[in-house]
Amino acid sequence: MAEAIRLSEYGMLKGDGGPFGAVVVKGETIIGKGWNRVLSTNDPTAHAEVTAIRDACSAVGNYWLEGCRLYVNCEPCPMCLAAIYWARIEHIIFAASRQDAERIGFIDAKLYQEICTPNEKQTMKIERENHEAAMKIMLQWPALATQQNY
Repeated sequence: MAEAIRLSEYGMLKGDGGPFGAVVVKGETIIGKGWNRVLSTNDPTAHAEVTAIRDACSAVGNYWLEGCRLYVNCEPCPMCLAAIYWARIEHIIFAASRQDAERIGFIDAKLYQEICTPNEKQTMKIERENHEAAMKIMLQWPALATQQNY
């Protein structure tokens, strides 16, 4: 956790983004490090958890991080939580809460609420179209020799 907190300060003072840092640990070894880089990269997905996951996946040569723990200085936002699940990280340890993040201006609570709201009632307009065309392509996936579920 100390390294995640150190990275949160490092990235913030460097001007890369908000005060967030994360490390991915396998056994007793840090295999991935990240800090928030939203401002320096103009990438809204460059959160500490996502950058740490990318670093760890690159280090191990795999998109799954089974058997790993993620240490992060603040409770993950919904996007990061989804990325953590997709990476199959088994354990999250955080210090500050999403309520703490909200106190300094981050809108995690609103995002958690929106995700749990039906599409037709969300604040963002969400529509569906061209279902048949999309399904024509998607249904090819199971038959591909290179297909690999993840």
